[in-house]
Amino acid sequence: MLTHGPKGSMLGGPYRAATSEFLSLSVLHKLSQLCFFINGVLLLCLDYWMVLKEIHDFCRNSSSSSLFLRYLQNKADSFGGNFSTQKRISYFDHNDDRFDVPCGFMKEFPVSTSDRIAMENCEGVVLVSAIFGDHDKIRQPRGLGSKTQETVCFFMFVDDITFKALKSHNILVKKLLENKIGAWRIVRVSGNLLYENPAMNGVIPKHLIHRLFPNSKFSIWLDAKLQLMVDPLLLIHSLVISENVDMAIAKHPYYLHTMEEAMATARWKKWGDVDSLKTQMETYCENGLQPWTPEKLPYTSDVPDSALILRKHGLGSNLFSCLLFNELEAFNPRDQLAFAFVRDQMKPKIKLNMFEVEVFEQIAMEYRHNLKHGRGSFRDGSKSRRASSDLFVNGSCSRCERYMLEMWGESHD
Repeated sequence: MLTHGPKGSMLGGPYRAATSEFLSLSVLHKLSQLCFFINGVLLLCLDYWMVLKEIHDFCRNSSSSSLFLRYLQNKADSFGGNFSTQKRISYFDHNDDRFDVPCGFMKEFPVSTSDRIAMENCEGVVLVSAIFGDHDKIRQPRGLGSKTQETVCFFMFVDDITFKALKSHNILVKKLLENKIGAWRIVRVSGNLLYENPAMNGVIPKHLIHRLFPNSKFSIWLDAKLQLMVDPLLLIHSLVISENVDMAIAKHPYYLHTMEEAMATARWKKWGDVDSLKTQMETYCENGLQPWTPEKLPYTSDVPDSALILRKHGLGSNLFSCLLFNELEAFNPRDQLAFAFVRDQMKPKIKLNMFEVEVFEQIAMEYRHNLKHGRGSFRDGSKSRRASSDLFVNGSCSRCERYMLEMWGESHD
């Protein structure tokens, strides 16, 4: 492996801040190498065969991620148990590991036995996506190395509506006990879904990958609106293994503070119940949510772009995913709103690589959702560089007043 330039500069931090006006990042993905350049200077090259061997060796010599946490096994009326605020927060400190952690699956996740066995048998790297409500098209990953499909598991979760649509187009290929479309194994989540909102059902494979694939060592979540353009093994190695982190995720291109994202969520109607958004933010402010400051370093932002998430399955990423999922069930599936609250409060701390949006744009192609009238609320809304204070137009937010003053004070420095 060849490396040039400032250590870690490809992935953000002070180098990005100091050179933001001049940054030009490009990626060359050709034959058996993945190379990153900044302003035409070679920053990092990864050799496919070296990466393949290192990941094989790591997976062979590491323990199952299911050994890192013990999960609450209760039965409940909801998939995640729907715990109170104080009960959820009580699980944030896991330095004392004698306690079981709530992490979904308090109802059965309805997939076939053959699919469940295949999920349990995936022992290395898994790439996961999901389409619920027929909101997206199946997009094949590109740039795969010659051994990648033998090494990486590709799983696409769909509901009955999506499955029937795929079947009507005659693109499903039945092979023994599995359905395939290209590289993807199509897993049908059958019957009555666990949540009324399609986005909330998508949160299960998005944030509970380590439970669906208990023997996998690494995972990549890919929103169905994205098409992966770079081999997943190279991404895991460059963004997770080389950086020695539990999880890698892109920074939001515009927002730094959680409240900015909350305001944009309300303004652009990404979540229709503004009163519940206000309650969520007040709950977080009351329980310790702070705006981003340099004191939070090495965390470089409070707002991610969670369309692409890379994880090394272990205590840090597994605990974070469980705690985050519990917040999403309690409020809404907008995971950017709970991200910093969980990350900053949890113990032990998660090691996180929040890479620049320029990297994200080079490794994935983004498409619009396939929205259809009457298929549920799955609105992304428009993106804006400016967040609005519409979230609080109907009344004061005394619990978040200090947060707001500190946030705007930081913004005006």
